Amino acid sequence: MDLLSVFVIAVALAMDAFSVSVSAGMAIDCPGPRHYFRMSFHFGLFQFMMPILGYLGGKYLENYIRNYDHWVAFSLLFLIGIKMIKESFDKKDEQREPGSNACKDPSRGWTLIVLAVATSIDALAVGLSIGVLDKPIILPSIIIGIVCAGFSIIGIALGNRASKYMSSGGEVIGGVMLIFIGIKILVEHLL
Repeated sequence: MDLLSVFVIAVALAMDAFSVSVSAGMAIDCPGPRHYFRMSFHFGLFQFMMPILGYLGGKYLENYIRNYDHWVAFSLLFLIGIKMIKESFDKKDEQREPGSNACKDPSRGWTLIVLAVATSIDALAVGLSIGVLDKPIILPSIIIGIVCAGFSIIGIALGNRASKYMSSGGEVIGGVMLIFIGIKILVEHLL
């Protein structure tokens, strides 16, 4: 498999992580180096690991993934999107109370892990495909991970810039975007 093909695959796989990063950038008030690092590291790491797991999984895992991956990704993104929308309204209520800490951070904890898994499930299938072609997996996985990490950084920055032009509602828009990304994944796989 030539490097151009691997790069094109990496960019295609990074699009979901990019979109989720834009949503996260809208939700985080002032992203700092830690936000960028956590999001890009986790998204890149999961995009790196999933093709390897898919490669090692074999034919049994391919059938399982093909039948359910889109439902898992849809469910995870839908639930996180609903959570972000709900938290945006909670945030407005908390901001009215003096001394409250209204900061909700999608680049931390289980939210980050769930987003990283949801955006990297397709990479499992790519790893299976590379295995079927009997090609090496390590270099493509490294490229996929690095490209995804880079797109995540760009996504956070763009999302944060976009949210500054809106008076409020960036977190709601981010949540809605996650729901639509989940629906897009579901529709693409069902059709």
